[in-house]
Amino acid sequence: MSAAEACVFCRIAAGELPAAIVASDERFVAFADRAPVAPTHVLVVPRRHVASLDAIGELPGEAQAAMLGFVAAVARRLGVDGSGYRVVTNTGPDSGQQVAHLHWHVLGGRRLGGMA
Repeated sequence: MSAAEACVFCRIAAGELPAAIVASDERFVAFADRAPVAPTHVLVVPRRHVASLDAIGELPGEAQAAMLGFVAAVARRLGVDGSGYRVVTNTGPDSGQQVAHLHWHVLGGRRLGGMA
Protein backbone atom coordinates (compact mmCIF):
# COMPACT_ATOMS: atom_id res chain seq x y z
CA MET A 1 0.00 0.00 0.00
CA SER A 2 1.43 3.39 -0.98
CA ALA A 3 1.66 6.35 1.39
CA ALA A 4 -1.17 8.08 -0.49
CA GLU A 5 -3.40 5.00 -0.32
CA ALA A 6 -2.89 4.78 3.44
CA CYS A 7 -3.13 8.55 4.08
CA VAL A 8 -6.25 9.61 5.98
CA PHE A 9 -6.19 13.09 4.36
CA CYS A 10 -5.93 11.60 0.86
CA ARG A 11 -8.90 9.39 1.69
CA ILE A 12 -10.91 12.39 2.95
CA ALA A 13 -10.00 14.37 -0.19
CA ALA A 14 -11.13 11.43 -2.35
CA GLY A 15 -14.46 11.19 -0.49
CA GLU A 16 -13.61 7.75 0.93
CA LEU A 17 -13.81 8.91 4.56
CA PRO A 18 -16.42 11.25 6.02
CA ALA A 19 -15.52 14.81 6.94
CA ALA A 20 -17.31 18.13 7.29
CA ILE A 21 -16.10 19.71 4.04
CA VAL A 22 -16.24 23.51 4.10
CA ALA A 23 -14.63 24.23 0.70
CA SER A 24 -13.04 22.36 -2.18
CA ASP A 25 -11.81 22.74 -5.70
CA GLU A 26 -9.81 20.58 -8.10
CA ARG A 27 -6.58 21.12 -6.10
CA PHE A 28 -7.52 21.57 -2.43
CA VAL A 29 -10.02 20.50 0.22
CA ALA A 30 -10.86 22.23 3.50
CA PHE A 31 -12.62 20.35 6.29
CA ALA A 32 -13.36 20.73 9.98
CA ASP A 33 -10.71 19.46 12.37
CA ARG A 34 -12.00 16.54 14.45
CA ALA A 35 -10.31 17.90 17.59
CA PRO A 36 -10.72 21.69 17.31
CA VAL A 37 -8.67 23.99 19.51
CA ALA A 38 -10.61 27.14 18.52
CA PRO A 39 -14.24 27.85 17.59
CA THR A 40 -13.15 27.84 13.94
CA HIS A 41 -10.57 25.16 13.19
CA VAL A 42 -10.34 23.73 9.72
CA LEU A 43 -7.61 21.93 7.82
CA VAL A 44 -6.71 22.77 4.23
CA VAL A 45 -4.97 20.00 2.30
CA PRO A 46 -3.83 19.58 -1.28
CA ARG A 47 -5.64 16.72 -3.01
CA ARG A 48 -2.28 15.44 -4.22
CA HIS A 49 -0.30 13.62 -1.55
CA VAL A 50 2.63 15.72 -0.34
CA ALA A 51 4.17 14.68 2.98
CA SER A 52 4.94 18.15 4.33
CA LEU A 53 6.02 21.66 3.44
CA ASP A 54 9.52 20.27 2.88
CA ALA A 55 8.13 18.39 -0.13
CA ILE A 56 6.23 21.36 -1.63
CA GLY A 57 8.17 20.94 -4.87
CA GLU A 58 6.12 17.80 -5.54
CA LEU A 59 3.08 20.01 -6.19
CA PRO A 60 2.75 21.67 -9.60
CA GLY A 61 3.84 25.31 -9.58
CA GLU A 62 0.31 26.61 -10.12
CA ALA A 63 -0.92 24.68 -7.08
CA GLN A 64 1.95 26.03 -4.97
CA ALA A 65 1.04 29.56 -6.07
CA ALA A 66 -2.68 29.07 -5.38
CA MET A 67 -2.46 27.30 -2.02
CA LEU A 68 -2.37 30.26 0.36
CA GLY A 69 -4.98 32.11 -1.70
CA PHE A 70 -7.28 29.13 -1.16
CA VAL A 71 -6.50 29.21 2.58
CA ALA A 72 -7.43 32.93 2.71
CA ALA A 73 -10.64 32.26 0.75
CA VAL A 74 -11.59 29.59 3.29
CA ALA A 75 -11.06 32.06 6.14
CA ARG A 76 -13.33 34.56 4.36
CA ARG A 77 -15.97 31.87 3.79
CA LEU A 78 -15.87 31.01 7.49
CA GLY A 79 -16.19 34.68 8.47
CA VAL A 80 -12.99 34.97 10.50
CA ASP A 81 -11.24 37.38 8.14
CA GLY A 82 -12.69 40.45 9.85
CA SER A 83 -11.54 39.67 13.38
CA GLY A 84 -8.39 37.76 12.43
CA TYR A 85 -7.21 34.21 12.17
CA ARG A 86 -4.07 32.12 12.45
CA VAL A 87 -2.64 29.84 9.75
CA VAL A 88 -0.18 27.15 10.85
CA THR A 89 1.51 24.18 9.24
CA ASN A 90 3.68 21.71 11.11
CA THR A 91 6.59 20.01 9.40
CA GLY A 92 8.08 16.86 10.90
CA PRO A 93 7.71 15.08 14.21
CA ASP A 94 9.37 17.72 16.40
CA SER A 95 6.79 20.26 15.26
CA GLY A 96 3.90 18.01 16.21
CA GLN A 97 2.92 16.96 12.67
CA GLN A 98 0.67 13.96 13.23
CA VAL A 99 -0.44 13.22 9.66
CA ALA A 100 2.26 13.02 7.00
CA HIS A 101 0.28 15.06 4.46
CA LEU A 102 0.83 18.80 4.03
CA HIS A 103 -1.99 20.63 5.77
CA TRP A 104 -2.70 24.13 7.00
CA HIS A 105 -4.64 24.75 10.20
CA VAL A 106 -6.95 27.77 9.94
CA LEU A 107 -7.85 28.91 13.46
CA GLY A 108 -10.12 31.72 14.56
CA GLY A 109 -13.39 32.71 16.12
CA ARG A 110 -11.88 34.09 19.36
CA ARG A 111 -8.77 35.89 20.57
CA LEU A 112 -5.95 33.39 20.24
CA GLY A 113 -3.14 33.10 22.77
CA GLY A 114 0.51 33.71 22.03
CA MET A 115 2.70 31.20 20.32
CA ALA A 116 5.03 29.22 22.58
